[in-house]
Amino acid sequence: MIAVNPLNSASVLAAFGALGVLVVIFAESGLLVVGFFLPGDTLLFPAGVLCAGGAHQPPRLALWQVLLCAAVGAVAGGQVGYLIGRQGGRALLARTSSRRVKAAAARAEELLARYGYGKALVIGRFVPLLRTVLHPVAGALGVPVRTFTLWQTVSGVLWSQALVLAGYSLGSSVPNVDDYLLPLVAAVVVVSMLPLLIEAWRRRRERR
Repeated sequence: MIAVNPLNSASVLAAFGALGVLVVIFAESGLLVVGFFLPGDTLLFPAGVLCAGGAHQPPRLALWQVLLCAAVGAVAGGQVGYLIGRQGGRALLARTSSRRVKAAAARAEELLARYGYGKALVIGRFVPLLRTVLHPVAGALGVPVRTFTLWQTVSGVLWSQALVLAGYSLGSSVPNVDDYLLPLVAAVVVVSMLPLLIEAWRRRRERR
């Protein structure tokens, strides 16, 4: 029996391949507290790397399968998150004891108010933690279904395909790059956290 750690991208990819991408991205895109701790960026990028074959090694994953599963998971997860929000997302957020979840929900609400629905859904999809609560918050705030569906589909496809193809491009151009997956994942984490750090710096500056 294989022990799978759902918080570890390498473990998920080794055990389930493209199907693991679909399930994790689906949960991370809208299942609130459950998806809040799952890998998103740090799963898609390594998956793309593993789709690129080396000189003496065939690809470990099929690129078309990973692209399809990533897109389906992102779009379906976002839509389910929206439905959760419409059916009682505020009450669920109020009951959670996680300060990180509550803080992310507040940022999501602020983002929707500041940038409007379309722009906020696109920007929020690329920000870790925020994208998990953004879709339920949109549902709780009564964002129109058609508007939400259009923009969350655009953002979900753009985000998922860009990260997978970025990993695939790197894996195709750098020999044996999959030997350095852990440093690459760490780099992706740092880059993906930049929007949060910039926002924190901006808020501190405004307070001053």
